[in-house]
Amino acid sequence: MQTEYRELNHSQLMGKGNAGLTESAELAQWAAFAADEKKAREVRILDIRSISSVADYFVICSGTSSTHVRAIADHVEEQLNRKGLPIDHAEGYQNGRWVLLDFGDLVIHVMQEEERNFYNLERLWGDAVEVAVKAPAAG
Repeated sequence: MQTEYRELNHSQLMGKGNAGLTESAELAQWAAFAADEKKAREVRILDIRSISSVADYFVICSGTSSTHVRAIADHVEEQLNRKGLPIDHAEGYQNGRWVLLDFGDLVIHVMQEEERNFYNLERLWGDAVEVAVKAPAAG
């Protein structure tokens, strides 16, 4: 499923890191949708605002191979960059087992299923609120 992503202006990208509270929720949806476009498995959004100052949201998803994990990460980064949200930091791209994309208020974890099962971030961040993944607003 393809969609066009609504443009963000500079004033919408303000907050703790790169996005305000409302915008970070919308950006998490865009990231989840972009991951889904690349056939990521078990895409989840965790709202961690009430339990951590690290970020507002985590998007966690799985890929079936290192190539798949990198393809998902590349697509998510590309889609968020198109909206004017530059990446702050990335880790794990070389080996492709667990790629972390840090966008400030939004952190994306793209993991192979073995790593995801082992580290079980959903359990580790069990006090987080899981947010339903839905298609972002087209515009």
